[in-house]
Parts: sequence; structure tokens; C-alpha cells
Amino acid sequence: MRMHYNRIAGQNLERLAALSDGIFAVAMTLLILDIHVPEIAQAMSGIIQQPLWASGALQPELALWRALIQLGPRLLTYLMSFLTLGIFWVGQQTQLNHFASSDRNLTWIHLGFLIAVVLMPFSTGLLSGNITIRLALVVYWLNIVLLGTLLYLSIRYAKRAGLVKDEIALEMRSAHERRIISAQIVYAIAVLLCVINTYLSVAVIICVQLNYALVPRIRWLERLL
Repeated sequence: MRMHYNRIAGQNLERLAALSDGIFAVAMTLLILDIHVPEIAQAMSGIIQQPLWASGALQPELALWRALIQLGPRLLTYLMSFLTLGIFWVGQQTQLNHFASSDRNLTWIHLGFLIAVVLMPFSTGLLSGNITIRLALVVYWLNIVLLGTLLYLSIRYAKRAGLVKDEIALEMRSAHERRIISAQIVYAIAVLLCVINTYLSVAVIICVQLNYALVPRIRWLERLL
């Protein structure tokens, strides 16, 4: 009897996890490349008029402080995106640990997920350079939606295809889905706040991410997320 290739392809979970680790590492490293060390000469040229007390040796100090303040939006989006990738890395690894095996379809779902991962440096750079523009924030949010959607498809497909370990209880399987759905709802609410101010949206997103990363014992947050 001839064995069909698609039935034996993409079954190695360890190789999939290794590929994912490498891509996450590269994407998280690329985030910092959008932040450049400020040059004193360029920063000082942007200062048109200096107060009397800032003359002489204080001018480079003042220029550097000003340059660092201007880096604020890029540092903020870097922190947000690093947390985003960290959260989704944990989510993917949690799923892979609960899978008994893989198949071709599940592997391609995760390859699609990794496409969304490598898009994160682009959407981050777009947002950091245009943090006051709502469209840039929406593009960033769509990147998060794509990440969450593919993780959700992964767990749903794995359950339907019988790829989840037998010892994993049904409640634990459902916990994956609830967490993804609740997170996407909260992210959507945060993005809607850009109608008021984009910085408000970014601040709420970071607070949500810190909640996932630090897991504070706040009862109403635990029930929601």
C-alpha cells in the first residue's frame, strides 16, 4: 500500500519548536535595531537658543537629554512589542508542550503564525515613527489579531485532529481558547481608545501585557483574563 506524503509530513514537534525559538529570537532582536544611539552633535544642532545657565559644559548634557526624550515613543513601542512577542512565545510553547504529535496542517498553521511574528518589527517600526497616527496603531493591532487568530486555529485544529495529549483535561484545553479570546477582546478595546488618544491605547495595551507577564493576583482580572 502506497503511503501518501501528506500523512507523514510535518510530524516533528521538536523541529517546529526549534524553528519557532530561532524566529522569535531574531524578531525580538530586530526590534531594538529601530532604536539608534543619539549623536551629540546632531542633537546640539537642533537647539536653536540656549538659556544662559546651559552654556559651556552643560550644552552637551542638555542636548543628550533632549535626544533621549525624543526617543521616548520608540522605547515605548519597543517595550510593548517585546512583551507582545514574549507573551505569544509562551502561548505557543504551552500549546506545543500539550500536543502529543503534529501533522502537516498543524505545522503550516504554525508557519503562518511565524509569519505574523516576523511582521512584528515592521508594525513596531511603523507605530514608533507615527505613534500619534491612528492607522499606524490599527496596523499594529492587526498584527496582534493575526498572531492570536493563528494560535486559536492551532488549538482548535489540534483538538479536532486528536493531536492533544490524552492526559490533558478538557478544561485545560478550553483554557487555551478562553485566554486567546479574552486577550483579543481586551486588545480591541484598548485600540478603540485611540479615538481619544493613541498614547492612551498604547498605555492600556502595555498594562494588559504586564498583567499577562507578571500575573498579579487581582481577582477581577484573573476572572476576565
